[in-house]
Amino acid sequence: MLNDDYDYDLIVAGGGPAGTTLATLVAMQNHRVLLLEREAFPRYQIGESLLPSTIHGVCRLLGISSVIENAGFPKKFGGTFRWGKNKEPWSFSFDAAPSIGKARGYAYQVERAKFDQILLDNARHKGVQVVEEAAVTDLIEQDGRVTGVRYLHRKESELTATAAFVADATGNQSRLAQRVGKREYSQFFQNVALFGYYENGKRLPPPNEGNIVVVSFGEGWFWYIPLSKTLTSVGAVIAKEHAGRLNQGHEAAMEYFISSCPMIQDYLAQARRVTEGIYGAFRVRKDYSYSNSRFWIPGMVLIGDAACFIDPIFSSGVHLGTHAALMAARSINTILAGELSEERCFEEFERRYRREFGNFYQFLIAFYDTNQDESSYFWTARKVLNTSERSNDAFIRLVAGVSSDSSGVAEDFFRERENLGRVFAAKDVYLGEKDSERASGSAAGTSFSMDEFISEMSQIQRQAELGADSAPEDALFENGLIPTADGFRWMEPV
Repeated sequence: MLNDDYDYDLIVAGGGPAGTTLATLVAMQNHRVLLLEREAFPRYQIGESLLPSTIHGVCRLLGISSVIENAGFPKKFGGTFRWGKNKEPWSFSFDAAPSIGKARGYAYQVERAKFDQILLDNARHKGVQVVEEAAVTDLIEQDGRVTGVRYLHRKESELTATAAFVADATGNQSRLAQRVGKREYSQFFQNVALFGYYENGKRLPPPNEGNIVVVSFGEGWFWYIPLSKTLTSVGAVIAKEHAGRLNQGHEAAMEYFISSCPMIQDYLAQARRVTEGIYGAFRVRKDYSYSNSRFWIPGMVLIGDAACFIDPIFSSGVHLGTHAALMAARSINTILAGELSEERCFEEFERRYRREFGNFYQFLIAFYDTNQDESSYFWTARKVLNTSERSNDAFIRLVAGVSSDSSGVAEDFFRERENLGRVFAAKDVYLGEKDSERASGSAAGTSFSMDEFISEMSQIQRQAELGADSAPEDALFENGLIPTADGFRWMEPV
């Protein structure tokens, strides 16, 4: 119905992991897709510590598992933390949780210039029309619906293109997201990150040499990400109250932060900072958590950092972005096939996206309480995921991007603590109770047992492995939708 009225079925603004994932998954259903990327690839992006759900779920659906495996990225089996009351570093392994297992118990540390190039090349290979150095400048709207974009190609030619759907995947500096809704900022996560790159820094003993290392200190915490056998991304994440120290110069500020953190000082004792090339400068990013009040309007959807951002501590950015891209692709593919309405599909997309965001958000608030030890974090993860799992299984599943299908965050939690509460309360998607219980005034946050549902990201991984042979999935919400067996569209529960 929509296909014949526009130049394309989908236009995606932004060629990062979220944008390329969405574009590819829609093109793989034989739809016409245009991807507009502002820069020329390869281009710099901060190095990323990926999660197993991205590698074994989304990347497999995209058909790039073997390419990623052969790219030479360091393999990570978990994470190592010096955090909380325990003064000694402690580690977790992804494969310790039964729902992940050894076969999927790893991910990779990636240089984003290389990783994003793989995703963009794959999009082209799968039929996406990719235009680099094409900056989207405005939206085209007609009768209350977004119907296309205006864009500037190589800063010279201003062009237009129309589509049944437009997706904004242009990141945290998006100029389009405000057309969809208002950006609400968290009052809790207001941090500033100062980061650079070092050669020949210390590594953990095998098999943990590829782990991300996270170390707390007085003003905040450090990330220490091994991007190759010799290259390490090192970042100091500090509260905004300490950001004034950056006025002394980035070099001096980083030296001060390193000297304030004995473990990182030891790891960098024999290292040399990179001063040339794409990794040669210190960079600063304001890692303020936010969420848009809406993730979609007729004809347009937000994904990745254009929609929401939490905090870099558990590397949830690419996970949330590609997860959202898959949910959006299911919606667009289903609507273009004429199987379900736009509102029905995108409400399912938004509810699932906000639930995943909420699981990470509430857990991270607890994790930032450095007066706790690691066992307390594990118990907090169980509470967020509404599960009675033993040991640290819930903690591992959450930080691996394999959260449960429970709700995440109660309305009153955000209402009391965050501006974001208004956004979540309006959507009414984080509560665990059934509609009938909500109507009768039952308390928020009623738990579901693990036997009542299957982890969504585990299901995505199984769909990627088994395709049409995968088992049907239960709906996450009352009157909700479920994915088709191949994972590319939505359908009514059978």
